Amino acid sequence: MPNREISLQRTVTVQDTADVIVVGGGPAGTAAAISAARCGRKTILLEHSGQLGGMGTLGNVSVFMGVGNVTGIYREIIAEFLPAALPSSHHESIWPQYSPFELRHYLNQKLEKEGINVYYHTSFVSALMSGNRVTGVVANTREGLRAFEGSVVIDCTGDARVASEAGVPTHSGRDEDGLTQPMTLMFMMQDTGKPVRQYLPDDCYKYESVSDLPQGRHLYWGGMGNGTLLVNMTRVKGNGATIEDINYAEKEALRQVFSVANYLQRNNHGNYILSHVPGQVGVRETNQIEGRYTLTEDDLTSGRRFEDVVAQTNYEIDIHNPTGGANTDERKLDGYDIPYRCMLPANVEGLIVAGRSISATHVAMSSMRVQATCFALGQAAGTAAALAIEEKVSVASISIPRLHEQLAAQGVLIVQ
Repeated sequence: MPNREISLQRTVTVQDTADVIVVGGGPAGTAAAISAARCGRKTILLEHSGQLGGMGTLGNVSVFMGVGNVTGIYREIIAEFLPAALPSSHHESIWPQYSPFELRHYLNQKLEKEGINVYYHTSFVSALMSGNRVTGVVANTREGLRAFEGSVVIDCTGDARVASEAGVPTHSGRDEDGLTQPMTLMFMMQDTGKPVRQYLPDDCYKYESVSDLPQGRHLYWGGMGNGTLLVNMTRVKGNGATIEDINYAEKEALRQVFSVANYLQRNNHGNYILSHVPGQVGVRETNQIEGRYTLTEDDLTSGRRFEDVVAQTNYEIDIHNPTGGANTDERKLDGYDIPYRCMLPANVEGLIVAGRSISATHVAMSSMRVQATCFALGQAAGTAAALAIEEKVSVASISIPRLHEQLAAQGVLIVQ
């Protein structure tokens, strides 16, 4: 553990200034940038990697989980990118599998058409503050540290990095011990039509039965129609926002990938070769902000409604065992609202948080964390940011009826 500190003082060049700065280019970040730009605001997006899409591309989580509705920017993406999966009604649920490589290209083109300046390989370093208000961020770029100034900053990092650096309290994992859901390295296998050479490195595991597997189950999709198998069967205990845990997870998850692939080859998939392993492990849960409202398990199970609703879902409570054990807590839900207040830090101005790190309990975030819901939260964040600038008020003081009107104008259907 660190046992001392150093002080760093630097003069940093301002690279760009915008109305809205979005940090993180996953589902929440891309939707936030699109919605803010469509409201007429100059918008820039900072992405630490070389691609948009978050875990959906970087982590190969290339299936959209069913959320009970397909609306807003998420519906638009399905219509353009996966038109065969588009349901006739906003109220239908879909579970489409997709190519992460094609989604990566699609998102590049889409944000370019929207006039959004995307900075790739730009990693958040620090929040710029004026009192308790966030006024921009400092990021590490290919040309060194650069500053980006804006009227509103939207934290879509997934780890609440901007919020935490701005002084927003956060919490991680379940109440009793702080353990988060484990990490998973999803991978692809491809049917070659003939038996393949099996490969199992010496430091890997030879799983003999289902009970030996990290998740204790088979979990894969083969719905692409081209012989591709998307496999979600690895599991590594740890918090993906900590240095030690992520270092271990990247190595252990890859061991499990080779081990699971070998198991599948020996069990009914003898023609399948390991065809794609993403460049980083998939992270389900890290940090949640302390917001103006915290979404709870009771909110989910009771189907609670809120006047400041910005997203709706019925995706199940889905808790992969935080101890790393094989079981998963899965509970069906009828549907619930996510209020705007969950995205607002209680003590910091000029900042909206969207995506999996909103203010929610461990159980509640296990449902709201999936990609489709993050698109909805991002769209609400971008629209709210633009509205705050237009109304010349804080992000917490915007008109909720006007927010709903503008979301409706962008194709969002909220069931009352």
